[in-house]
Amino acid sequence: MSMEQSVEALFEALRSGDRSALGRALTLVESTRPSDHGRAMDLLERCLPHAGRALRMGITGVPGVGKSTLIDALGVALIDAGHRVAVLAVDPSSARTSGSILGDKTRMERLSRSEQAFIRPTATAGKLGGVARSTREAIVLCEASGYDRILVETVGTGQNELDVDRMTDLNLLLMLAGAGDELQGIKRGIMETADAIALTKSEGDNLARAKAARQDLRNAVMYLPVRDSGRHPEVLLVSALQGSGIQELLAHLEGLYRSDRENGRLAARRSEQALHWLHQAMHDGLLERFHGDPAIERWAPAVEAAVRSGTLSPFQGAQDLLEVFLSKGAKGADGA
Repeated sequence: MSMEQSVEALFEALRSGDRSALGRALTLVESTRPSDHGRAMDLLERCLPHAGRALRMGITGVPGVGKSTLIDALGVALIDAGHRVAVLAVDPSSARTSGSILGDKTRMERLSRSEQAFIRPTATAGKLGGVARSTREAIVLCEASGYDRILVETVGTGQNELDVDRMTDLNLLLMLAGAGDELQGIKRGIMETADAIALTKSEGDNLARAKAARQDLRNAVMYLPVRDSGRHPEVLLVSALQGSGIQELLAHLEGLYRSDRENGRLAARRSEQALHWLHQAMHDGLLERFHGDPAIERWAPAVEAAVRSGTLSPFQGAQDLLEVFLSKGAKGADGA
């Protein structure tokens, strides 16, 4: 079977809703092997015309706030409403091995058993921004495979999670009443990108604290700049353990999505996101070419050693390597 035929077969299986094919497709686009790059691009180009018709939702919050538990409850509610749900659960990575250190499927027990759900834990591999390197591509593949509700669970590390705002339609911020983060622990930038805020674990003895925190947050968000939608985020109380507030949260989010579709904001937002994707792809492509250039591979060790020893400044070292890279490109252009 030729390479083109193998991509075609994978595409057809993915379009039929084959979950194992979707898994293989995601593995392909996540691959960093140069030999896989062309096949991944071919697959994505085939999938793009069949993508774009899902609600893309980012779900963020500090570790321990209950993201996976709430996603489990929210996902089941979405499936009960007739949707197919894909969860891209981005795990923190080991700084040494770039391996995932959490297992989200074990915390989404009901969702992981459903034939209408697909859960993909993905390691960040050191990528800042709270999302994995290929999250945008993963969204496209999931949509082409027929999933119409895409939930992106981010790492939950704070300010660096703003990248998720550049690839989703709505962002849900989860907070925990009584944990000391109602007003100051969560970075302001994260709150400014929230379309809705849910206070989790609003049950039992914590319910009274949650109600007080909701009022404090409602007052606080009025001092933040409005989203480009012209609205401030609503604050809702939820308990995934008891199932309370889940339907209200789902109705609120679906209402926001419906409104943004009807008033044209969704189309405008996705156009801006596509432009950002273009710039990010160019940035990533230039970095790959730079590090893969034979001249850079030859000179970089000496420059790095000089910077490490203090005989060369980092700024001058970077300038020297860039000049080597750019001068080679200029010579190639002159000779063309």
